[in-house]
Amino acid sequence: MALIDASDRDPTDAPIAPAPGLGDLFVAFAKMSLAGFGGVLVWARRAIVEQHRWMTAEEFNETFALCHFLPGPNIVNLSVVFGARFRGIPGAIAAFAGLVGPPLLIVTLLAVLYAHYGEIEALRRILAGVSYAAIGLLFSVAFKMLLPLLRKRDPVAIGLLVAVFVAVGVLRLPMPWVLAVAVPCSIGATYLLRRRTA
Repeated sequence: MALIDASDRDPTDAPIAPAPGLGDLFVAFAKMSLAGFGGVLVWARRAIVEQHRWMTAEEFNETFALCHFLPGPNIVNLSVVFGARFRGIPGAIAAFAGLVGPPLLIVTLLAVLYAHYGEIEALRRILAGVSYAAIGLLFSVAFKMLLPLLRKRDPVAIGLLVAVFVAVGVLRLPMPWVLAVAVPCSIGATYLLRRRTA
């Protein structure tokens, strides 16, 4: 499969690296899953955009937005879409297996241990500390994902972002209904802006 077209990249991004092989996909997503206490998104973005340079920040945001829209866990969707984008169905399977396999074994073992030792107060404090660290990492990656949008200074995109945030985060409207309105508005606004500039 051909490499991703990099003509519309942010100038601060380094060149796109060669497409990963099946082994690279499995190992990269296995590392992400093993590092991702409290969520893998932080580590996925770091590995894909900053370490391996397989995607630019903007391409990652667009791919993750698609995965967020699809049903199912976002990061699992990302592994399947990302793997398929570079290596087709075998790539999707390799990335998915790397993401899900190691944590499945670890969580099974931890479930057995927690069943026996879950009432220990020190363990509860440790788990609370881990949850706070996970929240901090989530805020960090959300800010990094927001930067390409802010660099473009696109008022329509920023307006849609704020509207969706208010609708879901503040007004607590159901996500499917918000997406049913926001997606056509976003597509329509993009179409009109591109038509004007053409």
